[in-house]
This record gives sequence, C-alpha cells and structure tokens, in this order.
Amino acid sequence: MTTDAGAPALTIDELAARAGVTVRTVRFYGTKGLLPPPVIGPRRVGHYGREHLARLALIEELQQQGMTLAAIERYLQQLPPDLDAHDLAIHRAVVASWAPDAVETVSRAELERRAGRALGDDDVERLAAMGVVEAADGGYRVDLGLLRLGAGLLDVPLSQEAILAARNVLIEHSRAAAHELSQLFRGEVSERAERDVKSVKSLSAHMQPLVVQALLTTFQRSLREELRGWLGGVRKDG
Repeated sequence: MTTDAGAPALTIDELAARAGVTVRTVRFYGTKGLLPPPVIGPRRVGHYGREHLARLALIEELQQQGMTLAAIERYLQQLPPDLDAHDLAIHRAVVASWAPDAVETVSRAELERRAGRALGDDDVERLAAMGVVEAADGGYRVDLGLLRLGAGLLDVPLSQEAILAARNVLIEHSRAAAHELSQLFRGEVSERAERDVKSVKSLSAHMQPLVVQALLTTFQRSLREELRGWLGGVRKDG
C-alpha cells in the first residue's frame, strides 16, 4: 500500500522504528499538530509516508538546537502546508546550519550511521570532493552540518563537475547576500548598542535563523520559476 503521495506506507510502529522514536512520541506529536494525520487504510489502520518521516527528522534537529516544544510548534506553523519530503529535508539541513561548526573524526561505520545510509568507496570520494569528509588517521574527518546534505546529493542525477560548479555558485552568491545583509543590519545594531546591549544580543540570536529561512523560501520560489520556464521551453522544442 502507498500513501496519497505515492510513497511506501508505514504503520505507526514502522514509522517510529525508522525515526528512532517511540510510538507514544509519534502519537503525541500528532495530537499537538506537529505531524499531519495518517492516511486511513483498510481496517482503519493509519499509514504514514516519507513526509512524516522527514518531519520527524526536522523536529529532532530543532530539538537538538535547543528549541522548546512551543517554539517548534511556532516554527512548523510558519512552513507552507504543502511541503514534501524533499522540501522538509532542505529545511532540516538549514536548521543544522544554525549550529556551530562541528567537525569530528569518525570511523567508516560511524560515518555511514551519521549519513543514514551505506556508503561505497565512490560515495566517500564524492563526499570528499564536496568538502564534506576528509580521510584522517584511519578514519574520516566529517563536517556534521553538511553530511546529510552531501549524502542526499549522492542520489542526484548530476555529474560530479555539475554538483561542484553548483556549490561554487551557491557559495559565491550566499557570501554576497550575507555581506549585503550585514551592511543592512549594521546600522540598526549600532543604534541599539548604545541603548541596550541585551537587545543587540537578542537581535543577533534571532537574525540568523530568520534570514536563512527567508533566503531559503525566496530561493525555492525563484528556482521553481526558472524550472517552469526551462521545462516549458523544452516541451516547445520537443
């Protein structure tokens, strides 16, 4: 059986096992509105899909960043209601980027566990080319903030050259955006610093996640428009 989105259906027990949480936790999140309701199948059995699994992973990441349940509720309520598993995975990667840089040296088995999948030698080489992992002392130095994103890129049907070129484009433009935004906020911070140091710290703490989410939303919309135009042109040529 599959859900409406066409993803393989999971029972609540299977969903909990895949997400590494308890059934009670899944039910609790459902009653709080953090998870959408399951698809009801034969014998009134609820079935869950990839979107539920991705949302649980996002909730886990938000908790690891120290957010309270109430704050997580507010964050999820601000997300568009039609996000699919891929969109949720992107948000999870963005949330992970809020954390301080975390580079650890791990074994091959731990690397695969952190990536959430088995990794062949070719996969590790591609992750190394992306700057996600680096061989060191019989293990691997890994940027934990980038690992899940890099592992997801392994399934993207693009050449290694195209992925690296895209990475360079994103780095270049994100740095330019960060510089312009810092200039924009600098005057506001300077004015507040003279009056209230605590207010400045609060502004800095809230600014990063809000700006990142705004950039993500704007980028997704722009990319969809570009893809629509490109696909429309391909259909006409065909």
